[in-house]
Amino acid sequence: AGLWTVFTLGGVGSKPSPQLEQCSPLANQSLLLLLVLANLTDAPDTPNPYRQAIMSFKNTQDNTAFSSSNPHAFQINFNSLYTALCEQQKSDQATLLLYMLLHQNGNVRTYVLARTDIENLV
Repeated sequence: AGLWTVFTLGGVGSKPSPQLEQCSPLANQSLLLLLVLANLTDAPDTPNPYRQAIMSFKNTQDNTAFSSSNPHAFQINFNSLYTALCEQQKSDQATLLLYMLLHQNGNVRTYVLARTDIENLV
C-alpha cells in the first residue's frame, strides 16, 4: 500500500492541485525535468553538468565580476527566482528545488538569508 501511494501521489506530500498544473503545465514539466537531471548520479570520470550548474550559478545583480572558468556557470536574477519560489511553495516540486538550491548553492543560500522578508518563503 505504501509503494502504491508513492506512485499514485508522486512521492511524499499531497497530489498537486489540478489548478496549479493547468495554469502552467510547461513550467511544471520543466521543473520536474530539471529536478530529475540535477539528481542523476555522477559518472566516475564525469560529474553531472546539471548539478554543476545548479551549484554554481550567480546573481545577475551581483557586483563581482562573472568568471567563466566553469563551463556550466550562468547568471540569473535572484529576486525573480525568490519571488517565483515564494509563489509556488504549495507544490512539492518547488519546495524540492528550494531545498536543493539552499543546500547546494552558496550564492542562493547567502541571498535568501540576507532577505528581510523571509517569512514569505517560510
